Amino acid sequence: MLTPYINDCPLVAILRGITPEEALPVAEILLEAGFCILEVPLNSPEPYRSVEAISAKFGERALIGAGTVTTPEQVNRVHSAGGQLIFSPNCNVDVIRRTGELDMVSMPGCCTPTEAFTALDAGADALKFFPAELISPAAIKAMNAVLPPIPMLAVGGINNTNMLDYLRAGATGFGIGSSLYKPSKPLEEIRSSAREIIAAFKQAQASL
Repeated sequence: MLTPYINDCPLVAILRGITPEEALPVAEILLEAGFCILEVPLNSPEPYRSVEAISAKFGERALIGAGTVTTPEQVNRVHSAGGQLIFSPNCNVDVIRRTGELDMVSMPGCCTPTEAFTALDAGADALKFFPAELISPAAIKAMNAVLPPIPMLAVGGINNTNMLDYLRAGATGFGIGSSLYKPSKPLEEIRSSAREIIAAFKQAQASL
């Protein structure tokens, strides 16, 4: 389920703080710009409503789900809302296993080799190295040397200027948050940011 989206555009749009009213117009802009993986953090206003709305309209075009998921019960609610992605801040094996039981995509947060291997043993589909501010490209490169082939996303503090270093270290892609979306950010500014981020990522890829 994850592979075609990762191959198409391995960037996760993190829509922290989005409201159900903003969800559809923002999602449409992001999909038009080239994003195909969208995440609504659960500490947003009425996140399950947003997941449900985006999934109902765009679920056949994109991988939609929730982030900041820390309990199996939250996984159940995201699934009931139509979400197919669980993007967690930590390595919780119960969350990872429940995600797999529901045939959803699991991207748990990791910061160390121990957490990374624990996540893989529990059935993770990809690894989210978070917060990237604490995990240098050199650390990603070292872990990549011992981990089996799996998508690895750097998340936290990622912007147009630091993608290339992480890609060279072995990162597959990135989670993009505040540099892409903030609550009440005008739609045209979101469109501009999305296009700039996609262009920067493609340029970084071309420089490898």
